[in-house]
Amino acid sequence: MNFKKALLVVPMSASLLLPTSLDIVNAEEHKIPQTQTEAVELRSQLDNLFSEHAYLAVETMRKGAEGASDFEQSAAALSSNTDDLTAAIESVYGKEAGEKFNEMWSSHIGYFVDYVKATGNEDEEAKQMALDELNQYREDFSEFISEATGNRLKADGLAEGLQMHVDQLIGAFDAYVAGDYEEAYMKERKAIEHMYGVSKGMSSAIVNQFPDKFNNTKAVTPAADLRSNLNHLLSEHVGLATMAMQNGLDGSEDFEASAKALSNNTEDLTKAITSIFGEEAGSQFNNIWTQHIDDFVSYVKATGNDDEAKKEEAMKALEDYRETFAKFLEQGTKGEISADKLAPSLQQHADYLFNTFDQYAAEDYEKTYMTLRDSYAHMFGASKALSTGIVGAYPDKFMGEEMPEEMPDTGMGGTATDNNIWLYASILAAIAAAGVFLRKQSKQQ
Repeated sequence: MNFKKALLVVPMSASLLLPTSLDIVNAEEHKIPQTQTEAVELRSQLDNLFSEHAYLAVETMRKGAEGASDFEQSAAALSSNTDDLTAAIESVYGKEAGEKFNEMWSSHIGYFVDYVKATGNEDEEAKQMALDELNQYREDFSEFISEATGNRLKADGLAEGLQMHVDQLIGAFDAYVAGDYEEAYMKERKAIEHMYGVSKGMSSAIVNQFPDKFNNTKAVTPAADLRSNLNHLLSEHVGLATMAMQNGLDGSEDFEASAKALSNNTEDLTKAITSIFGEEAGSQFNNIWTQHIDDFVSYVKATGNDDEAKKEEAMKALEDYRETFAKFLEQGTKGEISADKLAPSLQQHADYLFNTFDQYAAEDYEKTYMTLRDSYAHMFGASKALSTGIVGAYPDKFMGEEMPEEMPDTGMGGTATDNNIWLYASILAAIAAAGVFLRKQSKQQ
């Protein structure tokens, strides 16, 4: 398998950083906290692209180690993400800077691939060579970003952050190869979380550098932090859910660990909702959210049993979830979020998960990863709507320069609640029962 060739495929269209939306609110004019200023939009777009890079990089390295059938398509998705990041940098700093970014960013992905190949060949010398190349990249890229931002981001600090990024990706991969799957998924979640700090710092520096282009708004405010936290947790939900389904379908040894990571994400989302709406609402959220995951699991199981009636039943249950959850959020935000307007977006989320799973089961991997990227990006629109509704309902909580004290650090979860333990068990039972059957059936056809 040609790892480097696969990483050169760049089929995805670009996303630009500079604001183009005509409906963005000017926070400076309204004098109230906003989640949709030009600067916050920049930060959210970088949230999307940087976190997706970490997510796809971990999964691609894992699939490379497995020799998975969908490795090339996973690598192509990672390369598409690089293409989008390049277009974003170019939109701010120009074509020459964009080309330099692309060359350096692509090379660091290539060094990770070299590390994967060397691990497979049990070549310690080649592994060290890849790590040495990553160390040099860390120095060069730090200088590049520091110069681009007019030294607003210091090279030393950037180098330290890049080393953490390298350590997290290599650590997640090494843990996976060693069979320590729980550690692997814990480090994957940390790698994703870390990139939100990168986007926060980068967006703040760019806005400071070009204030007129961003209408003199700020990328870092309590309202912006809320939106970014929700960006993190909701998109991670999609990423972890998708991989848990794939692992269940394949009967992978790391399935249990991936399901547990998904459960921990649910716990973190529950903490975030509880911190805003209170304990009772947090409990209601947990029940509704875990049920919608369980309904999707029912769909997976029905697919494995070729039971169309059960599939329809699962889809109907998700329609009911859509209505229930939309009304829950409408009530929680004091009507700032309309249930009628929110429900179609919730249906789209379900459709994305269904379609990604169905395409993977049919071994149409190119469509799988195109849909996965769309599904991942869709959640940033969901967090935009949710954060806007929350801030509109409780503006006083977001008027200061820092996040409210009661807002928790929702980056990583702890032990599972009773509800999450139930969820974890139900996913294990249902998907594991269906997974091996589905894969065997597809191979026989």
